[in-house]
Amino acid sequence: MKTSATLFRACLAAGISQLATAGFAQSTATKAPAAAPYKIVNTAQFPGTGGLDYVTADSVGRRLYVPRGPQVLVFDLDTLKQLGAVTATARGAAVDPVSHHGFCSSNPVVMWDTQTLATLKSIPVQGRPDGILFEPLTERVYVFSHSAPNVTVIDGKDGSIVGTIDLVGTPEQAQSDGVGHLYVDLEGEDNVAVVDVKTMQVTAHYDLGVKGAGPGGLGLDAKNRILFAFCHTPATCIILNADSGKILATLPIGTGTDGGGFNPNTMEAFSSQGDGTLTIIKENSPTSFEVEQNVTTKSRAKTCTLDTKNNQIVLITTEPMPATTAASATPPAAPAAPAVTAAPATPATGAPGGPAQPGGPAARGGQRGGRGGGGGPALLDILVVGR
Repeated sequence: MKTSATLFRACLAAGISQLATAGFAQSTATKAPAAAPYKIVNTAQFPGTGGLDYVTADSVGRRLYVPRGPQVLVFDLDTLKQLGAVTATARGAAVDPVSHHGFCSSNPVVMWDTQTLATLKSIPVQGRPDGILFEPLTERVYVFSHSAPNVTVIDGKDGSIVGTIDLVGTPEQAQSDGVGHLYVDLEGEDNVAVVDVKTMQVTAHYDLGVKGAGPGGLGLDAKNRILFAFCHTPATCIILNADSGKILATLPIGTGTDGGGFNPNTMEAFSSQGDGTLTIIKENSPTSFEVEQNVTTKSRAKTCTLDTKNNQIVLITTEPMPATTAASATPPAAPAAPAVTAAPATPATGAPGGPAQPGGPAARGGQRGGRGGGGGPALLDILVVGR
């Protein structure tokens, strides 16, 4: 009996060991491989003149908009080939994918047909247009200004002005949750304003406290109600609950943020910085976040946009042209195919190449001063970061 019992225990132990080994092997075989690191997967350069500000990807229409000097340059989002240009001295662009209308933050605001690039309307506005955003629930375009009125709201269908909003602050980047709320980071006031897009009223301000100052970029996980405020001082991402404003976590980012976002397909927030880095933050859960990677880009590539179809981030910057090229450099002319009608665009104060805006962020330490380089001859660099 003793010998039989001993033999039974030995066989049982061997069986358990084999099962454990098989289970481990199966677990290892089925475990998803780690995602490949981000890197620059495509680039393009174009000679020209004029400074840069925002860059906008139309993921549906597959176009990329880059305001530079007296034009909004238009590129194929997949090939980076230039398709044409819209005449306007602007800082940013936004697209209504339903009406196929484009708008740029200029004064007047220029509205165009995104399929033909033909100018449809010029819309005089107050303030000093800077950032711009399309809000999908109301199908309206929000034009942000560093002076009152801080927001001019335009109907995306016909270009009519719906109203204005006083944010009581200096707006930088904004994000919509698609269900009635707009979030705007106020760089000079170190908080995030919450706007009810139906009533066009400010309903809250989320103070960033001592955690960070000068938010220059903003990301939003609309599903899990998480905001990512990318700040200058210190170089930090402050993560907040989008419904209460409660600060959940802080993480380090690169120096000189001026744009950011969130990709719901990969559950990653991102911030582009002037020090030549792109910080990727992984949202492991609504309460767990970590810096996943700091991608090396190019100096002053501090504004970005997301191509949601390809899960790629597009950044822009400028760099000096070779002397032989700079001597004969002229602004790139639009190809003959797209019909473009000139708009009576008057450069706004603080527009690229214009004087700094008094009392704006430039006066607070130059956080946005010289954004994208000067207005002289330079190469426009378009960088596409992906896996």
